[in-house]
Amino acid sequence: MKVLNIHERKIPAAFEDVGSLIDTLSSREDKLWPLEKWPAMKFDKPLQVEARGGHGPIRYFVKSYNPGRCVFFEFTAPSGFKGFHGYSVDYSESGELILKHLLEMKTSGVAVISWPLVFAPLHNALIEDSFDKAERSLGLKSTGPMWNLWVRILRWILKKTS
Repeated sequence: MKVLNIHERKIPAAFEDVGSLIDTLSSREDKLWPLEKWPAMKFDKPLQVEARGGHGPIRYFVKSYNPGRCVFFEFTAPSGFKGFHGYSVDYSESGELILKHLLEMKTSGVAVISWPLVFAPLHNALIEDSFDKAERSLGLKSTGPMWNLWVRILRWILKKTS
């Protein structure tokens, strides 16, 4: 199954300020990844091409990194995830600054079922929490968590099994 999952948030801030948030990923001063609510993003070395790691059961390596602009990760696990995800900063067609998260992959095997039922709802909530953290890190007002009932149930189940 082909998956294309795009999240975008208009951020009223300077390009350099928003781009610098990407550079903090997986660091002690991470200002983008919502590690307060989700498994932390961790790598075997600082954020750079070929750094290996992930978050929770999702494993990947840094495929490309352009500091202050974008970072993309290629999946290595779970089984059945073949593709990439990553953050970028750019301008919309109307000229507004956007922080974007793109996930593009093909699922196979059990992932054809686990992606839409489990991983996608959790992923969507995590990325929106990430965008909220980005806004707060820039001193902006954020919308706060908007987890739906299914995400809350999945998180409860995962908490009980860990």
